[in-house]
Amino acid sequence: MELLVRAGSVPRALELVGQQAEWLTERHIEFTHIPAPTFGEKARGDYFLRLFKKLKLKGVRRDRVGNVLGELPGAAPPRQRGLLLLTAHLDTVFPSGRPVEVRRANGRIYGPGITDNGAGLAALLGVARALRAAGLRPRHSLLLAATVCEEGEGNLFGIRHLLEQPDIRRAVRYVMVLDGADTGHIIAHGLASLRLRVTVEGPGGHSWSDFGMANPIHALAAAVTRFSAAPVPAEPRTTFNIGEIRGGTSVNSVPFSASMKVDVRSASALEIRRLSALLERTVSQAVEEENQRARSGKLTFRLEGIGERPAGSLPENARLLETVRAVDRYLGIQSHIERSSTDANVPLSMGIEAVSLGGGGQGGGIHSPQEWYDPAGREIGVKRILLALCALAGVDG
Repeated sequence: MELLVRAGSVPRALELVGQQAEWLTERHIEFTHIPAPTFGEKARGDYFLRLFKKLKLKGVRRDRVGNVLGELPGAAPPRQRGLLLLTAHLDTVFPSGRPVEVRRANGRIYGPGITDNGAGLAALLGVARALRAAGLRPRHSLLLAATVCEEGEGNLFGIRHLLEQPDIRRAVRYVMVLDGADTGHIIAHGLASLRLRVTVEGPGGHSWSDFGMANPIHALAAAVTRFSAAPVPAEPRTTFNIGEIRGGTSVNSVPFSASMKVDVRSASALEIRRLSALLERTVSQAVEEENQRARSGKLTFRLEGIGERPAGSLPENARLLETVRAVDRYLGIQSHIERSSTDANVPLSMGIEAVSLGGGGQGGGIHSPQEWYDPAGREIGVKRILLALCALAGVDG
């Protein structure tokens, strides 16, 4: 690592990282003001398309699904040239139509998605700007991608599409995903998850004249109560969450439909299957009991998969992991290996070396209206990413 930080244009690139703090914070605030709900990232994508061009990346474009791409072509002969993919997702969990307010207070910046994934996107820009301004040309090519549809029901669609392109799939050697702020972790294990929608339906009716009719919300509520008491193991760690419930049309109507969305995650595929089967049994029992209780009407239900994230793990001796750890030792970062659900799940499941790293700084209140970001410490996060890229891609000198 001592040799790398003195090689070619690397010292200049590291120096520029330290000089661009205010520029990066201004860009961070600018794009956070642009709403980017999953499936609605176009306006924020337009911003990154313009900025990639201003940074003089090569081959700047938007692909068919909305990913925004820019390249730093490698200096090695074409047949020897590999590809490193650096990504950060554009979308947030906040729905369309929600007002976006970004404010600064007590050294922090508050706003929806300011850390997830504003911190990752800002780091992507910081690395690109430092590399271009320093004139650093790696031996292997770098492909920078602001991807769509990472959150929720997006189901990692952007990164899936990217790695399904034959030219990219053949050339890619490493994938580094920038997600969130924390530099204390290296996500080298992809956490599997299954998202399900449960829908209960009946005839519906009037709350007075049809009192006693089978009620989908009653059945769904009973199922929620029972399923939420389900035991889960601490090892392998397993979780579930009922994140959305919908149903009914008015306070004085027996609803004809009610639905909920359930997220199940585990380090074990067996536990995911067990919980999804338990969910189906629980809903079936609740519907049957409501049908037996009701004076009229019959309920039916269906369970649909609305998203599945694959699992995968990076071997302990993987070059990518050894490189990030070497950079962390050099920079004095105390990091540890973690398992999580990010865009890195997809390349890991395909056998491609991949990690997910934080972009630097600190954040909190993730996925809540109180989400915040503190840019103090961002510099070391960007330097970490830059050095890892240079070590993997190779530089002159």
